[in-house]
Amino acid sequence: MARYVAFLRAVNVGGHIVKMEVLRRLFVKSGFASVETFIASGNVVFESSARDAAKLERAIEAALEQALGFEVATFVRTAGELASVAAREPFPRSRLDEAAAFVVGFLAAPLDGAAVERLMAFRTGFDDFHVDAREIYWLSRRRQGESTFSNAAFEKAVGTRTTFRSMTTIGKMAAKYAP
Repeated sequence: MARYVAFLRAVNVGGHIVKMEVLRRLFVKSGFASVETFIASGNVVFESSARDAAKLERAIEAALEQALGFEVATFVRTAGELASVAAREPFPRSRLDEAAAFVVGFLAAPLDGAAVERLMAFRTGFDDFHVDAREIYWLSRRRQGESTFSNAAFEKAVGTRTTFRSMTTIGKMAAKYAP
């Protein structure tokens, strides 16, 4: 059995309140083992014998939509991928030290060149981005709520779904689930 992390979009934001106990139960009902949640923002750790993350994403999305009544975009990573994301420093240490926010966005598939260009159009003196395969790293010298960039702005400009997590959260998850 392999360990995976599902990062769920739109859970406990925008009026879609889901108790973590309910999420755990839904994952167990879907056939996953060793199910845990990490903070109440839609991070679910589980084990599965499946080897295809894209199929896992689709299966989880379908099960959650049926049970919850709304779409829940799902982004699955292996424990090893989680560790790699946590260890990644796509910006110089000096810039990381002065940042008010350092977050990572998870994608289902890598962005094409045109999508990367549309993302990079959001760069300002405060916000910078780095794309690495299926992740977008966002460094901001302002708090996220003070930025002109947002998940909604990204999705509108690029035409693909994502969900963002703080790198602090990712680091804590990697330390616990992907040592």
